[in-house]
Amino acid sequence: MVGRRKLILVPLVICVMQSFAQTGETTDSVALEMQSDTSAVWVLPELFSDYDSTFSFIQFNDDTLYWGKDSMKLVRFYQKWNDVIQNKRGNVHIMHIGGSHVQAGTMSHRIRKHVLAEYGAEPADRGLIFPYSAANACNNPRDYKITRSDVFSLIRNVYKEYPSPLGMSGISVYCTHAVQSIKFTMNEPDYDFATDTLVLFGRSNGHYVDPILKYDTIWRFPDESDLENERYYFYLDRPLQEFTFYFPCGAVDTFFVNGLWLKNGKPGVTFTSIGVNGAAVPSYLRCKNFTRDLKAFPPDLVIFGIGVNDAFGSDFDSTVFKNNYLQLIGRIREANPECAFIFLSNNDTWKKARRGRYTVNQTGPQVSETMKRLADLTGGACWDQFEVMGGLGSMAKWQAKGLAQKDRVHFTVNGYNLIGDLFWHAFVQPLKNLQP
Repeated sequence: MVGRRKLILVPLVICVMQSFAQTGETTDSVALEMQSDTSAVWVLPELFSDYDSTFSFIQFNDDTLYWGKDSMKLVRFYQKWNDVIQNKRGNVHIMHIGGSHVQAGTMSHRIRKHVLAEYGAEPADRGLIFPYSAANACNNPRDYKITRSDVFSLIRNVYKEYPSPLGMSGISVYCTHAVQSIKFTMNEPDYDFATDTLVLFGRSNGHYVDPILKYDTIWRFPDESDLENERYYFYLDRPLQEFTFYFPCGAVDTFFVNGLWLKNGKPGVTFTSIGVNGAAVPSYLRCKNFTRDLKAFPPDLVIFGIGVNDAFGSDFDSTVFKNNYLQLIGRIREANPECAFIFLSNNDTWKKARRGRYTVNQTGPQVSETMKRLADLTGGACWDQFEVMGGLGSMAKWQAKGLAQKDRVHFTVNGYNLIGDLFWHAFVQPLKNLQP
């Protein structure tokens, strides 16, 4: 057990949120500027009770959000979330966007399960999923399983060229010249993510190809096809946990699958994730239909976890990095002008040097400062993952504890789960402050 480590909280947010709730004021006088107050301390929560004193490299005291200037959009997000909880109606959509850390799905699903365990008796929409493993050598999140009839080809937003425009998922799989299928099976034993409405994002080249849905012995064509926006709607007669899509391509046909949205019509929080291995911020800027797709299910909050690939080279430029982010934020706010943002700084990373040795990537502190600057510029917040995990060089300590992989860039399953726990602890505190 960790010896009664104290965590400093920031009670100013309570007063500001209460003031806004009472007056509706949106001027700078109620902008959130989070400050430490040593009079408000509390004991390390049970969430971290498994980590003994040998995990002292983790900076539990720093596990809070840095609030940017004029953060009223973020305040309103927390108020909306609180209203959904208290009134048990309406929905809040949280979207986590990143690279390989997010494609793996472990951290995102850990946060999703925290949301459900604390504030969701039943899951709302599962939201966006993607059949990563329909292609070869493409890892899939564990909370749903993909079974393919044959190997699908793959397009990722990191490619220099690709044969079809990409959308908000930043990735696509496609089949040609034959009938191929993808089976989706929900694989989360603790929660029922059954869906009664499926929205398939996709398009065909060549002759028109209608995707066909099969479940049990039932075969269905789309109930509604929005060809302009490349979406197919299936309204089901009962909730499903397992179903298969068939793509009957002829000799000159291709069908591109860009994602699948799972709806169930229940109130609550939808926590979706978008991740592409190797993606940097410009990778998402190259997705022509990113904003168009996002308008179908606009997020209330985006948690940004993009940055490791931007800052991995020797020529990292923090100004270019910031400006790329501002472009992406502009595209998201085209879909929802009120969208709030939380920026995750990079984890500590190492680079492979000669003879199998690794050296510390020195860009971590620059990225952290840039993320805080972005929080100021956008009225958002920053969770300084880099500082919380222990700062420069700390990934070696995480590896020694079985929490990071040998490359000292990626975490193990236990490491991603711990990062999810640490983020959740900081993320949920403003909501708790609104609770009676």
